[in-house]
Amino acid sequence: MKVRVAGIVDDSIVDGDGIRLTLFVQGCPRHCAGCQNPEALDPSGGHSMTTAEIAKRLDANPLLAGITFSGGEPFLQPRPLLALAREAHRRGMDVWSYSGYTLEQLHARDDADIENLLREIDVLVDGDFQLEKRDLTLKFRGSSNQRVIDMNATRKAGRVVLLYTD
Repeated sequence: MKVRVAGIVDDSIVDGDGIRLTLFVQGCPRHCAGCQNPEALDPSGGHSMTTAEIAKRLDANPLLAGITFSGGEPFLQPRPLLALAREAHRRGMDVWSYSGYTLEQLHARDDADIENLLREIDVLVDGDFQLEKRDLTLKFRGSSNQRVIDMNATRKAGRVVLLYTD
């Protein structure tokens, strides 16, 4: 299965807890002012990689805690990211994802592929980046409207449970 990729960081420490493989997917319709990755906006940009190629990179670093999906907008490519999330879980790793959409907006899309991916995500950082709410002191997010959601606890509680509330 193929995914459109803007870039990969093999050992990120800023995109979730622990050392992470961060996959920046290509394509985003949101165009937030102050976007951190404007080169990832064009859905025809970047390059194509197979999920198997990316999964091999998970094996290349024994220190990885997990994989993070960033962007662009990860939920534009839910099927290949679902396959990668499952590969990470098979290896005992966790899965983080960023999205410019809120969890509620993702659920409202009523898309089975998105729902399947959400079931595999351990932590979701949701909401669009808002330049006027930019705050560099926040953990794993850029603006105060964004949430770091513990998806496992959220599924169990039946309500949104935040991992960080700073």
